[in-house]
Amino acid sequence: MSEHLNNSGDMLRKLYEFASRLIDGENGRMLVDTYNQWIGRVNAEETMEVLDMLLAKGYPVEKVKANTGKIINVFHKSLDSREWDMPGEGHFLHYLMMENRAVEKIIDDIRPVIKAVLPGMNPISTEDLSRLRNFIDSLRQYELHYIKKENILFPYIEKSFPQHGCLQLMWSFHDDFRRSLKLLASILKAENPDTREFNAELGDLFFTILPVIFREEKIVFPVSYKYISPEDWHDMLEQSVETGWCFGVSPLFMGNGKSRTGQAGLNDLVTGSLTTEQIILMLDHLPVEMTYVDENDEVRFFSGAEHRIFPRSAAIIGRKVQNCHPPESVNVVNDIIEAFRSGIKDHADFWINMKGRFIHIRYFAIRDKNGHYKGTLEVSQDVTAIRSLSGEQRLLDWKL
Repeated sequence: MSEHLNNSGDMLRKLYEFASRLIDGENGRMLVDTYNQWIGRVNAEETMEVLDMLLAKGYPVEKVKANTGKIINVFHKSLDSREWDMPGEGHFLHYLMMENRAVEKIIDDIRPVIKAVLPGMNPISTEDLSRLRNFIDSLRQYELHYIKKENILFPYIEKSFPQHGCLQLMWSFHDDFRRSLKLLASILKAENPDTREFNAELGDLFFTILPVIFREEKIVFPVSYKYISPEDWHDMLEQSVETGWCFGVSPLFMGNGKSRTGQAGLNDLVTGSLTTEQIILMLDHLPVEMTYVDENDEVRFFSGAEHRIFPRSAAIIGRKVQNCHPPESVNVVNDIIEAFRSGIKDHADFWINMKGRFIHIRYFAIRDKNGHYKGTLEVSQDVTAIRSLSGEQRLLDWKL
């Protein structure tokens, strides 16, 4: 990639000038005319690099995000005209694009109903209301698409393409999708939903999903396909088995035969000795989900799927914990870690309602016997049933 950067230094400088001046509020039409010779030749890598430069130069994430649509719209013609060697069946990206085709069809199928409920027309009929509710429910599946990107694809891009700052922006757009779905579901709970409010929010949802698909398939996917190794793509497909796929997409996949059981020898744990397999089994059967981040802010371990609450994949191992969160919550992560590292705090607790369950999330500072900070342990648990306990249970009752 260094050859590309060396050969395109002037191109990137001009594209950055255009993007920064656009963000700073200068006349867009004038800027397009001034920089047209560079805009007309921009490619996927340069687009990612320009967005990364904006963030690296100190533009706030929120400001770059608010102007990403304008920048990509100007680059659209050049990006759309560029063909890339799309991978076929058996490749991780192939199935992500299949999910995109499926969600596009779902959106196309609901458009006649949306036109029928535009403001100023008749109230939503019972039949159309049911179809709209089903539509929003079906879109919930598409979150799996974003989860695979955030937890499987993004870590590999971060390792292979240094100018990956735009991934922060894309994750933030994923969260816009999540917020819109929740609001739309709430609006449609009413017997007579407010059609103006519904259409405004639905428009925001569409202007999230469809542009993100373009940015995936014309920017992020071509770049990642070029720089990530075939072995890593195989690993990603393997990791996706646990996360799952939506809309009936079913990858053609064969495992590589790797075993989790590890060495047969014993590990000295001071108060006992266990095989690697026994340690894994113990951790996987605890009724909690754990993630360990070391003193360098890198993810080093997470427990298995038995009690998994939040999505995890092997791709996050070695990843900076800050990159495992959307930009809106990174400041909270940094605050916790810095408080632990400095010794001001030793733990932090949160609790949230998620999909009808009550989730307790705890963070603990890990220190050695000399008090030196060695990392942070996140422990999450579904305590819905625990909160409902009352009285005492002293005798064995298998019926509980």
